[in-house]
Amino acid sequence: MEFGEEKLFEIALNIEEPLYLEKVEFKKEEGELHLYIDFKKGSQFRCPICQKEGNSAYDTKHKTWRHLNFFQYKAYIHFRTPRTKCDEDGIHRINPPWAGKGDFTLLMDLMIIQLAKHMPIKQIAELLDEHDTKIWRIVGNYVTTAHAIAEFTGLRNVGVDETSSKKGHKYITTFVDMNESKVIYATEGKDSETIKEFKEELPAHLEHYRNIENFSTDMSPAFIKGIKDNFPCAEITFDKFHVMKLMNEAVDKTRREEQKEYIDLKHTRYIWLKNRDKLSKNQIENLDTISKQNIKTARAYRIKLNLQDIYENSMDKTDAAKRLNKLYQWAVRSRIEPIKTFAKTLKKNWNGIINYFDTRLTNGVLEGINSLIQTAKSRARGFRNVRNFIVMIYLIAGKLNFSFDPVTRI
Repeated sequence: MEFGEEKLFEIALNIEEPLYLEKVEFKKEEGELHLYIDFKKGSQFRCPICQKEGNSAYDTKHKTWRHLNFFQYKAYIHFRTPRTKCDEDGIHRINPPWAGKGDFTLLMDLMIIQLAKHMPIKQIAELLDEHDTKIWRIVGNYVTTAHAIAEFTGLRNVGVDETSSKKGHKYITTFVDMNESKVIYATEGKDSETIKEFKEELPAHLEHYRNIENFSTDMSPAFIKGIKDNFPCAEITFDKFHVMKLMNEAVDKTRREEQKEYIDLKHTRYIWLKNRDKLSKNQIENLDTISKQNIKTARAYRIKLNLQDIYENSMDKTDAAKRLNKLYQWAVRSRIEPIKTFAKTLKKNWNGIINYFDTRLTNGVLEGINSLIQTAKSRARGFRNVRNFIVMIYLIAGKLNFSFDPVTRI
């Protein structure tokens, strides 16, 4: 079976009656392929609003879409696009089946979205020989639409974390579904207002904010206040890695203060902070020798090991509470100021720390997502504005469902 070039392109583009390919124009010097589509005289169309059939063309407007390249050549689709006059919905322009959300076709949009997950927008713009503003507009349109209709069904546990958006201490706060490991909301700032904004966003995605039972976060006073003010029924869990980080900082501060008098502590920072299985043979020998001395650093280190054991081997919340209480008593009587400061933090945030042994929530999920975000930021060498940064966060970490189906059929 033989076809003319117009028929071949009609088949390739899935063009059906009443549309037809009027002509194909190849401009070799410009490196462009132009496809001109028209409709037969007297054709009738569906109303783009109610889908009622049998509407005649009211008027037309010439429109152009950039399509996927034809080999190395740019391809454009031109269409004398009609408006229909519907008895019920009035006059509206039809949306042809190949049309995307802007000046590109659906297939072009799909390719751009897929590329944007893996490479900077600027590189995509250079690859397609388009301005990056146009690429951002397409990506932002699809991401914003997909996020607006996303459902947070089953959302119970939320992680909250801040990530830097650019130099100069500019931050974005991200909210993560801990069970689905995906970003569900992101906003500029890192104060208590970000929690309020998150609550105001929820009605579009979740039946009721009271469905959220737990928040996992660090000990940021702003986040704590925001959660208590806006989600009074939810429990707060403080990330165990954040608690261990505070303990490690107390041990290291003790070592730095004591090394002025005890010279053997110099250049030993990492042997007190790393887990034993991460140390070399020489480091283990050095640690064993020094830790047997009756010095503050060694005593602080033993309190740290006790805290690790509580996290790893407590049978349940009750057992953990008893053991943590003993550790607290030990720490406040240690006569080691950094450890005593840690003990005060432990007491002040007692409920959130103890809640871990019920929820077992950690910010490990958030750290992983933050790593993806920072990698994307580094790859793009920063983002032009906060809106673009948030769009990219949703794209790479939001697990959004995109629709590339035509809005209406002719």
